[in-house]
Amino acid sequence: MRCESPMKILEILRLSEMGYPQTKIKESANCARSTVGEVLKRCREANLTFEKAQNMTTEEITALLYPAAAKKYAKQEPNYEYIYNQIKKHPNLNLRFLWTEYKEEAPGGLEYSQFCERFNRWQNKTGKHVTMHQEREPGKDMYVDWMGDKLPAVVNPETGEVHEAHFFVAALGNSGYPYAEAFPDEKLDKWLLAHTHALQYYQGIPRIVTPDNCKAAITKPQYYDPVLNPTYWEWAKHYEIAVIPARVREPQDKPVVEESVGWLETWLLGWLRNQLFFSFEELNKAILERLQTLCQQPYRKRTGSRLSIFLEVDRPALRPLPAAPFELADIKVRIVPDNYHVEYDGFYYSVFYTYYRQQVTIRATLTTIEIFNNNRERITAHCRRYTGSRYVTIPEHMPEHHRKYWEFKQFNGIRYRDWAAKIGENAAYVIDKMLTAQSVEEQAYKSCMGVLQLSKKYSEERLESACAKARSINSFSFTTISNILKNGQDLIPPVPPARKALPAHENVRGNKYYH
Repeated sequence: MRCESPMKILEILRLSEMGYPQTKIKESANCARSTVGEVLKRCREANLTFEKAQNMTTEEITALLYPAAAKKYAKQEPNYEYIYNQIKKHPNLNLRFLWTEYKEEAPGGLEYSQFCERFNRWQNKTGKHVTMHQEREPGKDMYVDWMGDKLPAVVNPETGEVHEAHFFVAALGNSGYPYAEAFPDEKLDKWLLAHTHALQYYQGIPRIVTPDNCKAAITKPQYYDPVLNPTYWEWAKHYEIAVIPARVREPQDKPVVEESVGWLETWLLGWLRNQLFFSFEELNKAILERLQTLCQQPYRKRTGSRLSIFLEVDRPALRPLPAAPFELADIKVRIVPDNYHVEYDGFYYSVFYTYYRQQVTIRATLTTIEIFNNNRERITAHCRRYTGSRYVTIPEHMPEHHRKYWEFKQFNGIRYRDWAAKIGENAAYVIDKMLTAQSVEEQAYKSCMGVLQLSKKYSEERLESACAKARSINSFSFTTISNILKNGQDLIPPVPPARKALPAHENVRGNKYYH
């Protein structure tokens, strides 16, 4: 099956090169296993790696993997897992009805008899009615979820208003060692912050994270093609973790966290239910202290405790944390307007004017605004602004005529004097005379700009000489200095004044008189 999403192709390549099997990759990439296999096959044939694909455009990847050539039509196999689950969840459905749906999607697919035969063969082969004990690999899985129960636990000391606390829970697959944290809501920023805090609490990184299909994790929780939140995908990429969502309404996909949620709802929320705190920081401090006590309690059907098994089994198998934690970024898509500034959180950031009417992606952190084009290339970056002017502009982003006007508007008397002083004493003298000659200083700005711009046309040395010439004739205007340079008068060395001979007179004494 053709994969239309470049992001999915990148994710399939990344996980494959990390050593994950296709069964895990299909869940993380949210696509059929056949799609994973087809993508990997085409990538091998094209010698395409994850590193190469990151540096390619969307069009280049598509052209490389799916060249425009006629392909022989092949019959599409039914998704037997989907058929089985539909019959399990909806007892009124039968195979003929599901075969009809299948034929609508694949008109050239299997006929009804083949459909039934292969489905029955699949059931016998997979042993759907058989259960097994799952041996969990140490340090491999972290299961995450929100508790269903909430508590009115945080009171505003000034207003007396009581806020509900939402509880995030994480648990490691082998030991079941839990982490819990309270938040005012379940939005994406809290979701990712909780994940980061959980890894810091465990002091290491598992290989796989299994979330529920909550809105913060999955933007489109469809059975065939759920879409991973792009910011969540960035978090996983930062920590080199595979995100494999649990199936909708399939708690057996994450039994460890389901068990931890039930256990904590009794032993943590039951303990908190009659307490009030003045901040979420105070509440979370109490939660961590309670967790330390609970996790030291021995198992009833297993030797040791959650803490001891974590320290002996899970923690040594975790990978080390990166040097810097993940910095939460908000992702927004914008169309560049005619003023080539894109808006984020009430402020406007410039891009190159040539991107007018094109779509760009903004990646915003607490300190930085990064802007990317459709090929995932960063085209500019700004320091994020919270106060001051609403427009943040890099002059190089402007067309030439806009930039000249902008430069003119940025100058004042101090900047004109500083610029002139760098050229020389005479230039500084002339500019000061021009500024002080006007009753309103701003009236001289345009003339000052004109004079100083002459240094770019003729050189700073010639402008300094021209200003000396203008100073000698006591004429301080753009026209005077421009004409001096145009006519080359600044290049003519000054002529010293001639000495006049004394007239002959009886009262004029010669030099012999003084000897």
